[in-house]
Amino acid sequence: MRLVPWTPDDLLRRIDDVITVYGDAMGYRAELLAARRGYVATHARRPGFRAVATLTTDGHLAGFGYGYTSASGQWWHDQVRGALADTDRKTWLGDCFEVVELHVSPPAQGHGIGARQLRALLTMAEGGTTLLSTPEAPEQESRAWRLYRRFGYVDVLRDFHFPGDERAFAVLGRELPLPADQKL
Repeated sequence: MRLVPWTPDDLLRRIDDVITVYGDAMGYRAELLAARRGYVATHARRPGFRAVATLTTDGHLAGFGYGYTSASGQWWHDQVRGALADTDRKTWLGDCFEVVELHVSPPAQGHGIGARQLRALLTMAEGGTTLLSTPEAPEQESRAWRLYRRFGYVDVLRDFHFPGDERAFAVLGRELPLPADQKL
């Protein structure tokens, strides 16, 4: 497997594969995935966009991640901003790289792909902080939670509900840049 940086055009060329990996990793229904396709296409054109992909030796997509500069007027940013106290808004959203998606196909999970993707993405990121959201789950049972904690992410919001999703989410953050010598 090889990890490669992706441009917006790279991501858009492989959008069918991206949506498949996303759906498989998250267990989402087909009707939700159809809507996500449009969101991903919009995200790829946002300022500060950075993306990575993990490809198998035969070119299949095993995982991907992307993010961009978080800004007012973006749905996720505005939802989180509305839930934060003024001081937390300035701390976390003033100069923030938002990790929007980070997924590994289920058969490829458990081999360090997510960690390599996250490290590469955060190394490319611009900003003083980074935020992401993840479904609430027991931390010891969730690979995603263990990964984010290993990377130094701390709680920013817990038990947060985004409109249109019945699940509770956590919003996690950390300062950037990643220390070059940080062991993960």
